[in-house]
Amino acid sequence: MAHSTASTDTHGHPADPSKRDMLELLAGASAALLGAGIAWPLVSSMNPAKDVLALSSVEVDLAPIAAGQGIVVSWQGKPIFVRHRTPEEVKAAQDAKPSELNDPQSDAARTKPGHETWMVLIGICTHLGCIPLGNKATDVRGEWGGWFCPCHGSQYDTSGRIRKGPAPTNLAVPPYAFESDSKIKIG
Repeated sequence: MAHSTASTDTHGHPADPSKRDMLELLAGASAALLGAGIAWPLVSSMNPAKDVLALSSVEVDLAPIAAGQGIVVSWQGKPIFVRHRTPEEVKAAQDAKPSELNDPQSDAARTKPGHETWMVLIGICTHLGCIPLGNKATDVRGEWGGWFCPCHGSQYDTSGRIRKGPAPTNLAVPPYAFESDSKIKIG
């Protein structure tokens, strides 16, 4: 007795290959749509929140900040230190010898040309993420007159460079630009 090589459906009728191909195509398309439906909210949730996007840049009016004073503004959820340095603070920062610095960087590399009296820093200690003191006139500022992290004793100079303590690197400088002599845009 000869056996037929053609496949049959569950009722013993010859199977239609075009029907099977169509069913496989529909099943694959349905699985792809289901996967995309599940993945879309997951991927969408990884985008920055609207409030973060709104703070992607912040403008700061420098006019009310007197020499020797500093303020703290928030940018992308981080404290930003903006200090109007005195001529003495600028000179001390510029005169620091690279051999005295734990993380050598010139003051000129940390400020904008023509605006050396302004210091703009991300106010997060590079040791364990604390917020250093030094923006208020009554704050302890450490031996170099900059910022002092009371948690573990890190001391930064008036250029935000680490001078003493466990912090491994200088305070970071955020991206910023002067829009005028009395206004900066951070971010």
